[in-house]
Amino acid sequence: MNLDHATIVTSDLDAARRFFVDVAGLTEGARPPFRVGGAWLYAAGRPVIHLVDATLPAHLPGDDVSGRPVPRIDHIAFRIDSGDAWRALIARMDAASVGYQRADVPLTGEVQLFVALSPGVVIEFVTAAQHASS
Repeated sequence: MNLDHATIVTSDLDAARRFFVDVAGLTEGARPPFRVGGAWLYAAGRPVIHLVDATLPAHLPGDDVSGRPVPRIDHIAFRIDSGDAWRALIARMDAASVGYQRADVPLTGEVQLFVALSPGVVIEFVTAAQHASS
């Protein structure tokens, strides 16, 4: 398992994008057509920072979003690169009765699992769709 990306929710999307591109040296790249605005910023060919526009709430169903500060780091994501490791993760979550929300990512061929550990603490696991289907 590898750390995949961090998501930052901000009310000043353009300023955050400029900082990460102009100062930190990341490059803006392709982003799936999500319902909320944002930007994906790349390092070494991978989108490592996901910026999300805070004008719409970014949360999992059932989250209590009242009092969640903006800007904030919304979640961290771990990439799993094998079907066996993905299935083992799901088996461990099921055995521990850990609930999760699955999402298929448009255009990328990836599957995400979101786990709300506590209010305001979300962990994402992401893998290629072919690892999640077998």
